[in-house]
Amino acid sequence: MITGQLRSKIDAVWNAFWAGGIANPLEVIEQITYLLFMRGLDESQQLAENKANRTGKPIERRIFPEGKDGIGKDGGVAYEQMRWSRLKNSDAATMFKIVAEHVFPFLRTMAEDGTAHTTHMKGARFTIPSPALLVKVVDLIDKLPMQDRDTKGDLYEYMLSKIASAGQNGQFRTPRHIIALMVEMTAPTPKDIVCDPACGTCGFLVAAGEYLRDNHPKMFHDQGSRDHFNEEMFHGFDFDNTMLRIGSMNMTLHGVEDPDIRYKDSLSQEHAGDEDRYSLVLANPPFAGSLDYETTAKDLLSIVKTKKTELLFMALFLKLLKPGGRAAVIVPDGVLFGSSTAHKAIRKMLVDDHRLDGIVKLPSGVFRPYAGVSTAIMLFTKTNSGGTDHVWFYDCQADGFSLDDKRSALLPSEKIGPTPGHYEAGHFVNLPLTDEELAKNNLPDIAARWAERNGTERERPRTAQSFCVPKVDIAATGYDLSINRYKEVVHQAQEHRPPKEIIAELKSLEKEIAEGLEELGAML
Repeated sequence: MITGQLRSKIDAVWNAFWAGGIANPLEVIEQITYLLFMRGLDESQQLAENKANRTGKPIERRIFPEGKDGIGKDGGVAYEQMRWSRLKNSDAATMFKIVAEHVFPFLRTMAEDGTAHTTHMKGARFTIPSPALLVKVVDLIDKLPMQDRDTKGDLYEYMLSKIASAGQNGQFRTPRHIIALMVEMTAPTPKDIVCDPACGTCGFLVAAGEYLRDNHPKMFHDQGSRDHFNEEMFHGFDFDNTMLRIGSMNMTLHGVEDPDIRYKDSLSQEHAGDEDRYSLVLANPPFAGSLDYETTAKDLLSIVKTKKTELLFMALFLKLLKPGGRAAVIVPDGVLFGSSTAHKAIRKMLVDDHRLDGIVKLPSGVFRPYAGVSTAIMLFTKTNSGGTDHVWFYDCQADGFSLDDKRSALLPSEKIGPTPGHYEAGHFVNLPLTDEELAKNNLPDIAARWAERNGTERERPRTAQSFCVPKVDIAATGYDLSINRYKEVVHQAQEHRPPKEIIAELKSLEKEIAEGLEELGAML
């Protein structure tokens, strides 16, 4: 966790950016990302130099070449001058000139390396407006404890949370406790290959990585498993270059060395090379309107003929998953009960041709203040041979936060999310919630009941918050997947007084009123 002191330092830099005229939180994070990357490059070369000194062998990979960059007078500036360890001690004017005129062109040319993160530096632009602000930001970043993976990861997450709190671009950010729930329910394993085809800031991929660190620590003792984790496990696509830069830095800071975070318009480009490749898909894709048939990938249209992006994404998830692969994805409610031919076709496909495992209806305020749309988490397994027996439903009514635009926490931070608890001496200690606390945060109950979906949950009545519905019942409703279609409401019997008793009381009241009026008339 990051300390209050560190948090206030970040807030101070944030405010300095705003005062300096950079009001877009995405741009602030992007500029900080570049500087973090610069520091990381220098530290990587320092490690390589130390190793070379110890072993007496040449440096394996020299990031900063010898000589000058050839930009400007006198052959330019020495690459050595661009290193973080040198820059941070420069005066403000020199630092600003070197970063603007030499470091950023160097970052852009590094993009040709094809290594993690450098690929997304092609469009890197330096927009910090003044030397004074640059010095302030460099000073903050230099003091950050970058050797501690948890701290630098939490630090970047804190900055990303400002995207949402600033009221702009909140659509890029799925609430972290909802991501944690979806990861908990799908339980990634060391052998998984995880994909988010609309990755944004890579929140799902980061959470999957953290889950593995917490639940499978022994995988990092094996070289093969470690290489798989760093180079082959995580895949994210996006068509926004800013998101790719921020997302890949988020992964790097969380200790994933070379993730596959790449530019791809998931609905428009064909999927050769990615088809049947992934064992786990986690996603909350943008559901915005419709596409033209001409601009939609033909291999998706072959699964479902539609212009609706939410249905095309469902087709995409099935395309990307390998047989036996599983998915947890957020969908708008319309996917569950839409009446068009395409809506019904995709639901029938999930139930009949694959295995639909569960639906978690989310409260409509989960994505406020950016969207009040009702959504659900859909969990399914690609089988190509059916397998749906029962579908598990859960009606989530509280996620630990108020459901208005403020989204205020209803419980302390350690009691929010699917696994309430805190760390003590490096070990996680679970905190069981009271019934009153569970009523404010349903997420631990969702995770616990999901684990029992093939056992005790089968016996729950449809009046309960969670229950199972046999496949035959779903088919009989035309594959309607809205929980309200199956949920039974208990009507409590109301006791009413006999009509004669009520009429007698009314007559008595009328008599009293009449007598009162007579007395009033006599007095007048």
